[in-house]
Amino acid sequence: MLALSALAILFSLGGVTTAPTVHDRRSVTTLSASELSGFAPYTQFARAAYCPTSKLAGWNCGEACKALPGFQPTLVGGDGNVVQIYFVGYWPTQNTVIVAHEGTDPTQFLSLLTDANILMDPLDTKLFPGVSSSVQVHDGFRNAHALTATKILAEVKRLMTAKNTQSVTVVGHSLGGALAELDALYLSLNLPAGTAIKSVTYGTPRVGNAAFASLLDSRVTNLKRVNNKRGQRQYLRTIMKKKTVEQNIPLDLIPIVPGRFLGFAHGQGEVHILGTRNAVACSGQDNAVDAQCQIKTVPTIFDGYILDHLGPYEEIYIGTIFCT
Repeated sequence: MLALSALAILFSLGGVTTAPTVHDRRSVTTLSASELSGFAPYTQFARAAYCPTSKLAGWNCGEACKALPGFQPTLVGGDGNVVQIYFVGYWPTQNTVIVAHEGTDPTQFLSLLTDANILMDPLDTKLFPGVSSSVQVHDGFRNAHALTATKILAEVKRLMTAKNTQSVTVVGHSLGGALAELDALYLSLNLPAGTAIKSVTYGTPRVGNAAFASLLDSRVTNLKRVNNKRGQRQYLRTIMKKKTVEQNIPLDLIPIVPGRFLGFAHGQGEVHILGTRNAVACSGQDNAVDAQCQIKTVPTIFDGYILDHLGPYEEIYIGTIFCT
């Protein structure tokens, strides 16, 4: 975990300054119990993406796979190092194609290098046709996405035809969430008109500039970006058997990096978990106004704690060590 802490600083000193931006009127809305419970299957898909490809191919990846019986993986790839693990498959329960990407594994050095690169570049118009050069994204994320984009698109198209569905859902945690956001935009530009694309991500860093955030919002209207306030404090207190562990421990810092002063921005769809069965939907892009939203909760990287990045997301932890 020390490696991942170092990553956060390399990845960005971006939380040190959170420059104000102009926003429309802001608000938060408390999510109902049913709305919160509805996230659980997507959380399990994001969790499953950290599991070995051999287990994903047979959908026997432990608790995550058991929580999603009937899911049919049809394409599994990646090595967790040069290429993040990913899978594509059909989810009969929701009649949708699922695309999931693994997040950052701190044991894999090349993944850390991908995150540490905070340069921005335009999107490749061969993959993202018609997108202006003013739309720029994190260079490492862009390059990682390009490694799997065409394979994933081909399988999504095949499954949509085979299963007679017009629904695609992309999920991911951490770096996997960044790749999922890029996939959401990519698929919206390369799939038939009328395809319903849904994106659910967890602990996602900022992917690109304000132009990217706005383009993604305009192309994919069903976006949910889940952040976590509660974090691992209760978990740590349990395993360390110390009542004081829960006190004065900060929160997940990854969603506030790279920093806004570097030109990065989040789009809409923030869902901020405040505690068990308690979460709010934060309006607008990169909400820095409301006290219950991510930026006010973790204003700088020095207010964050990297273990909180792993969860829990409504009692579900995400990461390689939780792939059981």
